Amino acid sequence: MTNPPSALQRPQDWWRDAVIYQVYPRSFADSGGDGLGDIPGLISRLDYLANLGVDAVWISPFYSSPLHDGGYDVADYRSIDARLGSMDDVDSLVAEAHARGMRVIMDIVPNHTSSEHAWFQEALNSEPGSQAWDRYMIREGKGTDREEPPNNWRSVFHGRGWSHMRDADGEPTGYWYLHLFDTTQPDLNWENPEVHAEFRDILRFWFDRGIDGFRIDVSHGLVKEEGLPDFDHPEQFSGLPGFDEEHVANHENMFDADKAHAPYWDQDGVHDIYREWRAVADEYDPPRIFCGETWVPNPERLARYQRPDELHTSFNFSYLDAGWDADAMRTSIDDTIRNHATVGAPPTWVLSNHDVVRHRTRLAPLATDGTADLGRGLDRARAATLFTLALPGSMYIYQGEELGLPEVSDLADDARQDPAWPRSGGTDGKRDGCRVPIPWTPELPSFGFSSSGAAWLPMPAYWSGLSVADESEDPQSTLEFYRSALRIRRELDALGEGSLQWEDSPEGVLAIRRLSDTGNVLAVLNTTDSPVRLPSSWGSDVLLASGPEIALLDDDGVEMLVVGGETAVWVRR
Repeated sequence: MTNPPSALQRPQDWWRDAVIYQVYPRSFADSGGDGLGDIPGLISRLDYLANLGVDAVWISPFYSSPLHDGGYDVADYRSIDARLGSMDDVDSLVAEAHARGMRVIMDIVPNHTSSEHAWFQEALNSEPGSQAWDRYMIREGKGTDREEPPNNWRSVFHGRGWSHMRDADGEPTGYWYLHLFDTTQPDLNWENPEVHAEFRDILRFWFDRGIDGFRIDVSHGLVKEEGLPDFDHPEQFSGLPGFDEEHVANHENMFDADKAHAPYWDQDGVHDIYREWRAVADEYDPPRIFCGETWVPNPERLARYQRPDELHTSFNFSYLDAGWDADAMRTSIDDTIRNHATVGAPPTWVLSNHDVVRHRTRLAPLATDGTADLGRGLDRARAATLFTLALPGSMYIYQGEELGLPEVSDLADDARQDPAWPRSGGTDGKRDGCRVPIPWTPELPSFGFSSSGAAWLPMPAYWSGLSVADESEDPQSTLEFYRSALRIRRELDALGEGSLQWEDSPEGVLAIRRLSDTGNVLAVLNTTDSPVRLPSSWGSDVLLASGPEIALLDDDGVEMLVVGGETAVWVRR
């Protein structure tokens, strides 16, 4: 069989059914021995990604940054953090990735900058009402002495969403700046035309260097409701995922669908911005693409971001939130596909990323001792992955999930770097657990992540056996399972974008048939803990299964498949 075409060899709409691998650069590979992953380290591992079979690489921010929020506090959008590499390194990365048939997607952070950005530094040294002030959300305070913030908005990272502007002596003034995230991340004012022009120029700067697209951080933000009205926050307001007492996911996203429409999320004006951006992307040949981190209350609102003159794709977080629940998964799939069809866009699926608990841990049931049963969690994670890869549209994979890595839930308090940790008094801000560097070899202390053994977050000894070296060429490993799934997905016309047909199935079992002119593939997910027998009409040619609990039975001379509990399978007919 000849090799299937790579993303660079496919049509311009490659993104419609691509598999894209997310790299969190500080945690991928360290070339310098300082314990911090970098761009040269990533370049050295591109063959690994090519052999995995992904179409593109999405890289979390590597701009110049004080790293108060993992690089999402950008000090300069046109330079590289010296700890992570240089502009020459980025050029080499793009060239080397393209040479291997992979596209490169960067992160862009348009809701806020770092407080160390030149614009904000200029604001700190300017007078109220100046041009520098107007680039940010700076407002006069309330009260006799303007000692209270302009409204009651809270930060996603806990506490007030406003902080004092201070004078040259460091004393608070009667003016406040908005920061929906950390105090070091002041929100930009997207009513200012200069902000629009600046970001259009930033897009062109990187597109001209060969970047194939951007993932947009907080893409549902940017625009705030006119008048900045107070908001009735949910009682347990938390912007990002955390753990409950058993270290199982307690996912509270940036938008509570059961509450009123927050005046700082998903405002209609944000769509005008993305129409501007789409026009910039379409100037290029081939056109560049956008994927939004879009937290919205329902699939109808999500689809609006994918209208033909706006973003190409957005993450479908309702599916991630569905957990290990067949009914919730089916509802999300149906609603997403139906609403995306109205705007001609493909869905985009994701199970893990740098902000959420790894799905091996998140999907794990509780063991008898009250801790997460990570063995069954891995079974469920592999099954969910295989089923998701059979859905129409694109999928994002987060680094390390192909190794079956669990969440690191026992980091010492003094090792944590998530800014929400101190702001919440240690009750939230545990995103560090999914950002621990990934293991490449069996050797401690850093499992080949760094030649010096250093790592910016400590790597647990119990990851022994989960390294790339340990899992390579082991036919039962999660890594080889991912490689097989991605190879088959690329080879078969029935998988990726296209039609989907549901099959009637027992409770707790999802079964979809993917159709094409050259055949069809059945994908079955058994979320129950008991085996299920599939009808003989469904076929018996097993392409791939997520676990060993697959059996062929002869029932009166007819071969029938039995799928074990918490297992998924692809069957060709």
